[in-house]
Amino acid sequence: GLFVWRLRNAAAWKIPCRFVHLYHVASNRLITFQYFNFLKRMYVTQCNKDLSQRAKPKSDSIASPFHELQQLDQEKKVVHKISSVSPVHQLWSEMSSRNELREMKSAAETEDSVIPVGVESKEDRQWKEMKLRLDDLPGILARLSKIKLTALVVSTASAGFAMAPVPFELTCFLLASLGTGLASCAANSINQFFEVPFDSNMNRTKNRPLVRGQISPLLAVCFAASCGIPGIALLTLGVNPLTGALGAFNIFLYTCCYTPLKRMSIANTWVGAVVGAIPPIMGWTAATGSLDAGALLLGGILYSWQFPHFNALSWGLREDYSRGGYCMMSVTHPGLCRRVALRHCLALIGLSMVAPVLNITTWTFPVISLPINLYISYLGFRFYRDADRSSSRKLFFCSLWHLPMLLLVMFTCKKSVLEKEDKGDLRGGSHEMAMEIRLP
Repeated sequence: GLFVWRLRNAAAWKIPCRFVHLYHVASNRLITFQYFNFLKRMYVTQCNKDLSQRAKPKSDSIASPFHELQQLDQEKKVVHKISSVSPVHQLWSEMSSRNELREMKSAAETEDSVIPVGVESKEDRQWKEMKLRLDDLPGILARLSKIKLTALVVSTASAGFAMAPVPFELTCFLLASLGTGLASCAANSINQFFEVPFDSNMNRTKNRPLVRGQISPLLAVCFAASCGIPGIALLTLGVNPLTGALGAFNIFLYTCCYTPLKRMSIANTWVGAVVGAIPPIMGWTAATGSLDAGALLLGGILYSWQFPHFNALSWGLREDYSRGGYCMMSVTHPGLCRRVALRHCLALIGLSMVAPVLNITTWTFPVISLPINLYISYLGFRFYRDADRSSSRKLFFCSLWHLPMLLLVMFTCKKSVLEKEDKGDLRGGSHEMAMEIRLP
């Protein structure tokens, strides 16, 4: 029993030693899991060739011209080591070698010509200080003040002045036009000053002067002040205080209400329409000195016209507006954008019908203006139905010629001052006759 117990204890102590010995033997003989897998793959490929996998040839990587030249040099060296051939083949090899040399020279020339271009492009991408030249200043200030938009504002104000039922005064007309233009330049400059970080994200506005650094913000603010203060003073002192107050209110509405609302709510479109409707009212008040029904009618026409004009424009710029962070109807409420455009196209027909009722134009104005109003309404319906870039582009370009055409027709159908004076005299005479009859 003691002998058996001795053997069992000796075997129990030797078990860990045997495991260590087996591990060393296995590691020395490379008996591992990877080795068994390798033997298995070798057995499969040698004994059963149908199961062997065929490796796909690796695609040639796109080599640079420099590596291609090295390959050409190697091929050329290999060609020189070829054994002698017949004279005809020698001539052909010489010609091919010459062609190869020409190709190598042309490739080297193209490389030499490409390298400086790359260097110039890197230099152009580097930061450079923008230097303001006096020759470029008028163009920069014109883009800062949005000269085309300012011209449209002045033209609508001139239309309001021309439609007023008073004799035309050239001096007052020039002062009102100049003051309105200066106020518009100031408002547009302040608007660009506030929107520099947002304009830089939009393709349509990324080349504005303040975004590109062509003009300093301080100079832009000074230019806005030099336009706004004289413009409001000119309208107040040279025309009348009512027109000056309207000009100051329009600057405030455009810069302090419309500009921040563009990133907060879609109500900015309605506020911007009010801003565009005030200039013809300013023209009317500059001529008459009072707010009449005719001024409100002209403002209503400009107010309704801006919705098909701007909504059609913003439809093609939805990506830009969303990238810039602007809350526009075309981005957040596309269905409402199309419905509002169609509604105000139809509203232009109704406003044209109201003009003769208010004794501003003759009854021929609604008849003559009906075709162009129906046409823009048709394009507004197409935009509402199709909702694509083609229909929005057609509506936008139609709005560009529709407004001047409508104002021109309205001016040609305007009631003359003599007719109104005659009617006023008749009313006054009848009133005097009635007073005489009543007197004993």
